[in-house]
Amino acid sequence: MSETDTDRTAPAARPVLDVWCELQCTDCREALDDLHALRARYGDRLEIRLRHFPLEKHKHAYAAAQAAEEAAEQGQAWPYVEAVLARAEELGERGEKLLVAVAGELGLDAEEVDTALIDGRHLLIVDADQAEGKAIGVTGTPTYVIDGQRLDGGQSQEGLRERVEEIVDRLLG
Repeated sequence: MSETDTDRTAPAARPVLDVWCELQCTDCREALDDLHALRARYGDRLEIRLRHFPLEKHKHAYAAAQAAEEAAEQGQAWPYVEAVLARAEELGERGEKLLVAVAGELGLDAEEVDTALIDGRHLLIVDADQAEGKAIGVTGTPTYVIDGQRLDGGQSQEGLRERVEEIVDRLLG
């Protein structure tokens, strides 16, 4: 078999939807309905990646991004993100105590989440996401990027899921 035969039979890379999110953002919480619908429609044919974009106006967003990365290390990224977003207002009041409590409620190693917040082991990931977001023009959350197109959900999420579906359908051909 020649190389070109191998290339033609190789499965196409699945589309990637980067979701620039901030865990103290109630607009991001509202966007979860769209993400659930996209997961239901495409399953494993669409990769949805969490990207961190903590906003300065939210005091605990940076710590929440780090805690989400530790949850990802423990295999529970999206359940953790959804649980924290569900309590975004409480995060504003309780801060890191809530982040550790949510980890425990989900059966994660809460002490390890607390330690990760102290030792800063996930700072580079959060900083890299934020820098990349700024470089591509992300200014608020949620913002979606798929196939090089940036869709801003911070102003309005009206029609965004449909636009993402159009792009994914085209990419899946």
